[in-house]
Amino acid sequence: MGSQKPLLEVSGVTLQYKTPNLLVTATYRVDFNVLEGDRFILLGPSGCGKSTLQKAVGGYITPTEGEMRLKGQVIRAPGPDRMMVFQEFDQLLPWKTVRQNVAFALTAARKLKGKEADERAMHYIEKVNLTKFADTYPHMLSGGMKQRVAIARGMAMEPDILLMDEPFAALDALTRRKMQDELLQLWADTRFTVLFVTHSIAEAIKIGNRILLLSPHPGRVKAELNSTTDPKDAALLEQRIQHMLFADEAKEIIDA
Repeated sequence: MGSQKPLLEVSGVTLQYKTPNLLVTATYRVDFNVLEGDRFILLGPSGCGKSTLQKAVGGYITPTEGEMRLKGQVIRAPGPDRMMVFQEFDQLLPWKTVRQNVAFALTAARKLKGKEADERAMHYIEKVNLTKFADTYPHMLSGGMKQRVAIARGMAMEPDILLMDEPFAALDALTRRKMQDELLQLWADTRFTVLFVTHSIAEAIKIGNRILLLSPHPGRVKAELNSTTDPKDAALLEQRIQHMLFADEAKEIIDA
């Protein structure tokens, strides 16, 4: 594992964006590598730049400093080798069925067409347990089902890396837990690589095999941790992460 060449390399990345009144630094000199088959988590409090960092991996934001490489190639723009799944439920085309939504991504990217696109769409729709709803329109689906369609659409493209930005945050607690379990089962079946953003420590520990902990704004790397499936170890890891995230904040309050 140690000698495995990284799939994604993020080196000294500083990300900034402008508001009408000031220049905001979202992340500062962030470094990390994602290996093929990783369930890699970007974890940190709101405003630490984790979603901005993921958008940069997607090719939507250019680093102010540093660079990102996928398979050794510098990321300069969006591409079908990186697919994003967002937390919003309106990421599907409302006038297309589940099957058509998944197949449309393939035809729009000119990866497949016609029957081949439909067959691959159905393959991944089956993977997310929505075969019976293949000809259903989005407005007839629950929030969790819509997210399954979005995941199927992303996976149907068979990207090098699937980018998931708090995809379960808008779901109720029970549905969220079910979706986490389904994502892990899907990963066990296909071993895809995922870069997953969350501010939930419990979700990070459950889903990830590696966790990058980012400091409050601007986001800097505080630590990189390996996750665990042992419940006792998971509880200790959660306590450790909470301490690392909030110790500095508590110190600032005391010093003030």
